[in-house]
Amino acid sequence: MIELSKINKIYNKGTVNETQLFKDFNFKVENQDFISVVGSNGSGKTTMLNMICGSVPIDSGLIKINGQSVTKMKEFQRYKKIGRVYQNPSMGTCDTMTILENMSLAENKGKMFGLSLGTNKKRINYYKELLAELNIGLEDKMNVKVGLLSGGQRQALALIMSVMTPIDILILDEHTAALDPKTAETIMMLTDKVVREKKLTTIMVTHNLMYAIKYGNRLVMMHEGNVIMDKKGEEKKNAKIDDLLDVFNTISLERGNSL
Repeated sequence: MIELSKINKIYNKGTVNETQLFKDFNFKVENQDFISVVGSNGSGKTTMLNMICGSVPIDSGLIKINGQSVTKMKEFQRYKKIGRVYQNPSMGTCDTMTILENMSLAENKGKMFGLSLGTNKKRINYYKELLAELNIGLEDKMNVKVGLLSGGQRQALALIMSVMTPIDILILDEHTAALDPKTAETIMMLTDKVVREKKLTTIMVTHNLMYAIKYGNRLVMMHEGNVIMDKKGEEKKNAKIDDLLDVFNTISLERGNSL
């Protein structure tokens, strides 16, 4: 479970550009929730992910993961139980290293080892088995540098690497946004498979309303640091893209009228 309680976050504090994005913000994620988060730019979607992961500090409030406060915990400490896939396929992998080297490092996340021992050749067959499940031929490219792969191949690899160690939470930050439609759908199907098989608690930020409706058990829309829509269960299953667009259009009109 993830709990954010009375979160306050102010940007550019003490300047003429001071902006309070979150004010007494509360949000709870149940175990094994797969939440799709949508919202306009600046609504707080990615900032919320960053606060959970620890890459953006909060000004006040409390963040708990599985009942334990992580509010003051360093980012690298939180990542022991969190996997994250970013929008940019080049993040989450090292382009100058081979697939084998990348997977070896991923499997040893949080462990102490010398660089000379970073690649465990005894694990090659296991890595190949993981990659073979993707059906995109990566298992035959173990010695190819990741920088030579396509964006979709890199994102698929990043997803597999993010769950190679035991984690409880998977954070997906617009992880299909940079991909072509066909590849994006492949990655989403893989994502859904991984989440189900490993029973992960997942938060996925996306601008793709079709994916937001199709995947997961909960749909959240954010606006100006607030949750303005939260659909679960049957309500989520019955949600339509037009329903989301109507809310987006209403927000746009309100913002326009306020100018």
